[in-house]
Amino acid sequence: MELGSNERVARMIGLYASGCFPMTDPETGETHILDPDPRAVMPLCEAEGFHVPRRLEATLRQKRFVLTSDEAFSDVVRACAAPRRPARPSESVSEQTWIGARLMHAYDELHHAGYAHSIEAWVVDGSTRRLVGGIFGVHIGGFFAGESMFSRPEIGGTNASKACLVALVRHLASRGVVLFDVQFSNPHLEQFGVRLWRRAVYHRMLRAAVGMEVTWGLFENV
Repeated sequence: MELGSNERVARMIGLYASGCFPMTDPETGETHILDPDPRAVMPLCEAEGFHVPRRLEATLRQKRFVLTSDEAFSDVVRACAAPRRPARPSESVSEQTWIGARLMHAYDELHHAGYAHSIEAWVVDGSTRRLVGGIFGVHIGGFFAGESMFSRPEIGGTNASKACLVALVRHLASRGVVLFDVQFSNPHLEQFGVRLWRRAVYHRMLRAAVGMEVTWGLFENV
């Protein structure tokens, strides 16, 4: 029996609120539910360990990008799901993605229901602008699950995804979000101070966070 939109949204929210998240198997197209241990968590302020690399801070001060929120949510999700360009000329393009068609549709539904948001980075050239980076995730009360991010350095988006991440952290902190889950650690996130929590600790903090009354609010690029 096919679920309706409201039922799918409720199921996804219940999934995240329970400490799990979905991922598409790029080989089979099947959706798997994960609850890793340990869990990667991004600090939300300098006092907790959040760190902006010096060169990136200089880029942010230069205002190379116009940063917005929720102006191109679906475009951000689909850019995150697109095949990755190689970091080096010798590498091949990766056709694999963890965001399958069903998940893209599910995140669109969450967005329309007010539970998923994006930050976009644009390069403005006269009267036109190009989407060069972005990040999106799921928001429930005082909890935000960062899902994926992308940048397009070939069209002026070098460091665009990092700029979006910093803007997202500052926005979440300003709204009162207390838990920013980034699921898995990697070198890209470690430079910002990401921490690893045991599953039991993460679940305990999650239960408190999702019960908070925290709205997304008006995004301001600070």
